[in-house]
Amino acid sequence: MTKVEKEKTSNFVRTMIEKDLANQKYAGVVTRFPPEPNGYLHIGHAKAICVNFGLAEEFGGRCHMRFDDTNPVKEDPEYVESILRDVRWLGFDWGEHLYNASDYFGKFYDFCVALIKDGKAYVCSLTEEEIREYRGTVSEAGKPSPYRDRSVEENLDLLERMRTGEFEDGKHVVRAKGDMSAANMKMRDPLLYRIRNAVHHKTGDAWCIYPMYDYAHCLSDAIEKITHSLCTLEFENNRDLYDFFLEEVGTEKPRPEQTEFARLEVEYIMTSKRKLLKLVTDGHVKGWDDPRMPTIAGMRRRGYTPEAIRDFCERAGVAKANSTVEYSQLEFCIRNDLNQRSPRLMGVLDPLKLVLTNLDKPITVDADLWPHDIPKDGTRSLTLGREIYIDREDFREDAPKGFFRLKPGGEVRLRHGYVIKCDEVMRDASGQTTELRCSVDLATLGADPEGRKVKGTIHWVDAATCVDAKVRLYDRLFTDPSPDGHDGRDHMEFLNSDSLIEKTIKVEPHCTSLGAGEHLQLERVGYFFTDPVDHSTATLTLNKTVGLRDSWAKQSTKQVDAKPKPQSAKKAKKGGAAPDQDKRALERVREGELQSFFEKAVADGVKPALADTLVDAPFLWQLYVAGHGSGFDAGALGAFLVNDVLKLVKDDETTMLTGAQVVEVLEAQQAATINGAGAKKILEALHRESGTVVELIESLGLAQISDAGRLREMVLKVMSEHPSEVADFRAGNKKRRGFLMGQAMKASEGKANPKVLNQVLDQALSGS
Repeated sequence: MTKVEKEKTSNFVRTMIEKDLANQKYAGVVTRFPPEPNGYLHIGHAKAICVNFGLAEEFGGRCHMRFDDTNPVKEDPEYVESILRDVRWLGFDWGEHLYNASDYFGKFYDFCVALIKDGKAYVCSLTEEEIREYRGTVSEAGKPSPYRDRSVEENLDLLERMRTGEFEDGKHVVRAKGDMSAANMKMRDPLLYRIRNAVHHKTGDAWCIYPMYDYAHCLSDAIEKITHSLCTLEFENNRDLYDFFLEEVGTEKPRPEQTEFARLEVEYIMTSKRKLLKLVTDGHVKGWDDPRMPTIAGMRRRGYTPEAIRDFCERAGVAKANSTVEYSQLEFCIRNDLNQRSPRLMGVLDPLKLVLTNLDKPITVDADLWPHDIPKDGTRSLTLGREIYIDREDFREDAPKGFFRLKPGGEVRLRHGYVIKCDEVMRDASGQTTELRCSVDLATLGADPEGRKVKGTIHWVDAATCVDAKVRLYDRLFTDPSPDGHDGRDHMEFLNSDSLIEKTIKVEPHCTSLGAGEHLQLERVGYFFTDPVDHSTATLTLNKTVGLRDSWAKQSTKQVDAKPKPQSAKKAKKGGAAPDQDKRALERVREGELQSFFEKAVADGVKPALADTLVDAPFLWQLYVAGHGSGFDAGALGAFLVNDVLKLVKDDETTMLTGAQVVEVLEAQQAATINGAGAKKILEALHRESGTVVELIESLGLAQISDAGRLREMVLKVMSEHPSEVADFRAGNKKRRGFLMGQAMKASEGKANPKVLNQVLDQALSGS
């Protein structure tokens, strides 16, 4: 169980339940998860599952698993089985409480008969189009159906004939008598039943009429004595109907209450069941469990773990306003979990042959399966022969400055092996590099002699003993963060043609010992999962789950071969290269231990100038070691400690701050829960007093505002208060933008998400 699962984030739903129990409104907590079996569950459903089952478990209650099977036209037993499988896989169990709305069809019908007898419902013979017309508009009241005053006897007769199949679909509906002038248009004589001459997957042809969702859902909750009916915000307007039907039918008190929370929206992910089904039926993906799909089945086959998904849903939080979570936060949760469960192996995606010219015979080395900071044992034997393969991207003939992998005349260490030097480059007729010839420093197996140091380490496989594996390299299914959010544009325009690349790669022979459905990390490449369907000892099939953070890839996009700018003394004091860095480097070498700390930090991904400051402050180094154990990105952690924490702590042994808390602050900032200013306030508080990051975010009111709608209101208000500055900006004075940005941030009390605020401000200034 992760720390996030142990320390639950405070939210308005938890607070509401605590209050209800304290006031003895209900004897206990009973929730439900009510999916319609018309498709596979997706990441948005995962949050609903975690909320409903998780809160019931947390408060010692129970969660019912109930299928909303009121529309036989779209439902299928395949979906039922997939939903049950997915909920179990996520780690939740409904015990004996498995129900279907169809279990209550008889009761629903009896309630409908009673409503008609009481003059509260009637059979309406308007067409669907006429019902819409009679309902009116948002600004105009509706008018009553001409069939509203049918007698009780006529209504009961028509209802019975509807039930026995006398009428075709759409001929009649049953409606409750609501308020035709209600502001909420759903309350204008809402539908109870419609005719569907279709076979139901559970009840067969026993019924020809089926209840509407709003009618069946609340009554199912009441029958099962649900206390908290939790749903997403799109059902907010349905709450009036929920309460209306419970009241009209006269259900027993205390009645269930509907509460809405924000659905889970994630960048680059689309969750419309209809559109996901079209992706499947049109062949854009290979089924509902295609690892590119946002379905739970697809994520499971890709190698996502239930623990990581639950962690992600908890971090996303339960809020009252819709917002979008960055895709990188989902990937962080996946990496964070896989880091602890994935043995390390080697594989080469784009093989380049390399000949070790002075290695007379193959050697065998024992290599650890787990890194030193994971308390697990296990080794495997590696053969290192005269011919090996390395990844083509680990060699550059015209290497830029800062490239620490292999280059002509350059040296690099083979992972678990020797230091080698590239002596000769072989090419074909077209000039393509076909082979590298390298010499081995035979004194460097496993360690460097005194005074010998090589910066780069690369992975490899032995040409004679490696095996082929089929690999599927998955990427985001869409190229746009919001594929479904562009008016007038089809989401299919943003379909990523490179979302799946299949190729054959070379892997070390230990991979043949893995069974289907196992995790692994190919070192320096990413986390992979042996495909649970296609993998076997005869056909090794690896699905790429998620990549590793590649500091070199980021660096190369910034033109690393450009001449670096000189660093100011002021920047050096904030954690950059200090003026006496060379002197401190000599001191580290003399100390020995400090030098090993420095090398570890750099190997982890911390920039050398930052690592220099990190190891020079003992308490800062302790925070780094404790925080790095969480699996958080070492480069980001080191930079944060040096640039933000050092000024606060300054080797103060009395500080209450821990490495785990530093990581929590960073995670909250990365998840856009707080901004940089909020992070500093939390650090200051934790420095002097105990507490949790979650508690401080709430008590200090630091939750970041990422809702574009709210920020736009603030921006427009600022612009109306400063018309001359806006006019100056639009006339070409770009400096005015900084002033307006500052005023907008001030209006948000420093809580605005800077990234979103910048986008909103640009849109407002451009008039869009």
